[in-house]
Amino acid sequence: MKKSMKQSGLQVAGIVSLALATLGAPSPATAEDSLVLYCAVNEPWCRAASSAFERETGIKVAMTRKSSGEIYAQVKAESANPRGDIWWGGTGDPHVTAAQEGLTVEYKSPMLGELQDWAVRQWEQAKGRTVGIYSGALGFGYNAKILKSRNLPEPKCWADLLDPKFRDEVQVADPNSSGTAYTLLATIVQIMGEDKGFEYLKSLHKNVNQYTKSGAAPAKAVSLGETAIGIVFMHDMITMAIENPDVKTVAPCEGTGYEIGSMSIIKGARNPESAKKFYDWALTPAAQVLGAETKQFQVPSNKNTPIPPEAPKLSEIKLINYDFEKYGSVDERRRLLAKWDREVKSLPK
Repeated sequence: MKKSMKQSGLQVAGIVSLALATLGAPSPATAEDSLVLYCAVNEPWCRAASSAFERETGIKVAMTRKSSGEIYAQVKAESANPRGDIWWGGTGDPHVTAAQEGLTVEYKSPMLGELQDWAVRQWEQAKGRTVGIYSGALGFGYNAKILKSRNLPEPKCWADLLDPKFRDEVQVADPNSSGTAYTLLATIVQIMGEDKGFEYLKSLHKNVNQYTKSGAAPAKAVSLGETAIGIVFMHDMITMAIENPDVKTVAPCEGTGYEIGSMSIIKGARNPESAKKFYDWALTPAAQVLGAETKQFQVPSNKNTPIPPEAPKLSEIKLINYDFEKYGSVDERRRLLAKWDREVKSLPK
C-alpha cells in the first residue's frame, strides 16, 4: 500500500483536470440534479467532498453525517421508502451486511481498474455492492501529559489496557452505533478466540469510562484531556496528535485489525444517476486527496492518490488477516453484538 510521495505538483494538478474532464462540465441544476449523501467519515471531509462534487458537477448535495452503524440502521429502517442515494465512508463490515441484506445495489465503476487490490477485493466479496475507498488500522492513543500527572504507565499492547490502574481511564465507542468499535470487537475475537476475547472485553469494561456513539470521539476526548486513553482507528488519533503533541498513537503489540472504508449505492435511490456520478468521482485521486487536505489520514484506495505522509505505515504494523466476509455477515454481526450487549455492556462497573 506504499506509494512514493515524491510526485511532481504537475501530477496532482493534472488529477483535478482529469476528474473534471471525466465528469464533464457542470450543467444547470434540474429537479433530477440532486443527491442525498449519507456520510460516515469525519465532518470536515464530508463537507469538503459535498462542496467539491457540487462545484464540479452542478449536482446539489444534501449531506447527513452519522457513524457507520447509525447509517446502516437508517438505511435498513428506510428500506421500504429509501431517502438516501449513496452511503459514503465508514467501516466496511456494515456495508457488507447491507449488501447481503439487499439494501444496496451492484455497480461496476469504470474507476475499478485504478484501485488497490484490497479495495477491489471488497467489491468482489460483496458481489459488486460495495467498494473500498480507504483503509486504516485499529489501535489506541493516550495523553502523555495526563498519564504523567497521574503516575500511570504508557500502554503498548491490548493487554496493558486491562491494568487496574486504568480504571475509568479508557474510552471507546459502542459497537452497535460505531463501526470502529465493532472492528475492535471482531479484532479481539480473531486475535484471542471468542471465549478469551469476551473475557478480555469484560475486563476492559471495568476500565471504560464511557461508550461513545461515534468511533472517532475518544480521540478528541484524549486530546482534550477528558480521558487518558482512547481506542480508535490510528489515523483519527494522528489527526489529534498533529494539534496536540501530548497525544501519542499506538499500534498494539499483539497485532490489530483494520478497516476498509467503503461506499455503497442504496437500493431504491431516488437519484440513481447522481449516485453513480458521485461513486465514480469519489474513486478519483482528485476526490480522495480531500481526505488529507481536511487532516484525515487514511490510506486512499486509488493507486494514483498520494498517500499522506502522516498516514500510519500499514506495512510496518502487525495486521491480522481480518475476515471481512465473516464479520460483515448478517448473522455473525447480529450474534456478536447481541452477545456484547448481554455479556459486556450490561455488567456493573
